[in-house]
Amino acid sequence: MSGEEAATERPGGGASSVGAGILLSRLSGLVREIVTASFLGLGMSADAFRAALRIPNLMQNLLGEGVLSASVIPVYSRLVDTDSEEAGKTAGAIAGILAAFTAVLVVVGMVAARPLTVLLTPGFEGQKLDLTVSLVRIMFPGIGVLVLSAWCLAILNSHRRFFLSYVAPVLWNAAQVVVVAVVAIGGSTEQSLANALAWGVVIGGVAQLVVQLPTVRALVPNLRITLDRHRPAVRDALGRVGPVVFGRGVVQISGYVDLVLASLLATGALAANTQAQFLYLLPVSLFGMSIAAAELPELSRLGPQSAADMLDRVERGLGRVAYFVAPTVVLYIALGETLVSALFERNNFGASESRLVWLVLAAYALGLLATTASRLLQNTLYALDDPKTPARIALVRVVVGTGVAFALMFWFDGFVLVGTSIQSETASTADLFHLGAVGIAVGSMCAAWTEFVLLRMALRWRIGHVTLGGGRLPEVLTAAIAAAAAGRVVALVVQDPAPIIEFVPVFGAAAVVYLAMTRAMGLTLRDELSGISGR
Repeated sequence: MSGEEAATERPGGGASSVGAGILLSRLSGLVREIVTASFLGLGMSADAFRAALRIPNLMQNLLGEGVLSASVIPVYSRLVDTDSEEAGKTAGAIAGILAAFTAVLVVVGMVAARPLTVLLTPGFEGQKLDLTVSLVRIMFPGIGVLVLSAWCLAILNSHRRFFLSYVAPVLWNAAQVVVVAVVAIGGSTEQSLANALAWGVVIGGVAQLVVQLPTVRALVPNLRITLDRHRPAVRDALGRVGPVVFGRGVVQISGYVDLVLASLLATGALAANTQAQFLYLLPVSLFGMSIAAAELPELSRLGPQSAADMLDRVERGLGRVAYFVAPTVVLYIALGETLVSALFERNNFGASESRLVWLVLAAYALGLLATTASRLLQNTLYALDDPKTPARIALVRVVVGTGVAFALMFWFDGFVLVGTSIQSETASTADLFHLGAVGIAVGSMCAAWTEFVLLRMALRWRIGHVTLGGGRLPEVLTAAIAAAAAGRVVALVVQDPAPIIEFVPVFGAAAVVYLAMTRAMGLTLRDELSGISGR
């Protein structure tokens, strides 16, 4: 698509473009997770790979998509509408400063890989520790490239180009799948497969950046990469980075505290936690991020002086979030084991692994609606030129989540899975899967609801009272519970030993019931998708 065509993409289609891009990205990510689980299971190499990916990921999380979107888009999108030449110079300066800073962090991370790994995974030792350090060194440059890819996303979104930036991670996922498949065909150990996945991270990161650059260049023809920190718009954007990084940073600290805590639990806890988080974050990305990301440029253009219009946009967005996320919450809790089994149960991933991941997922799901809605509320505050309030609230979230997780995880770790039952640990059950990761997920759930309540309070005096679910939560929850009940009945009838065969009729029945009931309430899938796409 040419730069001229890119500039004319209709604003209302933003959320649907984000949603479509994220959907394809997450589906490719699901394939990656299936392949990874199939070859690595929940063993030592799986723990090492997932820990190693999280360690350099701190750089991407602090400097990547969320921070650049919140810091750059409100400033740059206004320049795009008023002064295209200044917009190009601003974009180039931010790119240069970001590239230089990221390069330094990559070198430091590779050199300090071992002490970083020891700090963040204190429970790892011996072969597991050595493998994790090796994987961290491989992956650091690839994660650094993803930070620059996030700059492309901020520029593209400011020009109302959403699809490309959110579909680009398909290449990141595909690279890992291809590399590990090639290595597996030739015969390999779990450790060599973990190394292959790490190189796939690097190759995929480069591909994700490169595919976006031509469109960015077309949209910003006067782009010049510099280190100019003195332009007013650059100073404005950089001035926003501190509070946003602090807000995002304390949330990421929470994630790394989870990593530290999980490393102290029995083998499999870290991998199970990460596997459940992938499914948990899927609706957050598809519905929370898609709606919030598309609304940020439009809310920024409205500004603080248009409180009534902002409230209307936020309420409609929360209503769409509830329509899609409420049934996900209920189905994850009621039918999650069927889902996990159908997706991952093969080769080194068995029924016990499925049940453990489901139990962790169910605990996470209890906070899913709050987490998803909070994405939109955070972006509303950023659009109101208030990055500090989300940062302070994020700090409270970390304290709550960490405290609850630490209080519960060791208690949960005293229980193990014996077949399909949960029992207290004894000497004869010490080598079975423990449930400590469930305690970490419960802490996350409590933190999510704390954050949502505080964000809603912060917005009340700025734009008015916002409601969870945009006022439609009772209706969609009723339909979701009925859908889950229908799925359970079908599961009792089918009871097929092949998980994928059971999955189709169970979730098919749930979907039919939910769509039928919400339609009877005046809520149709077509209308909700049209609302997202702006038609």
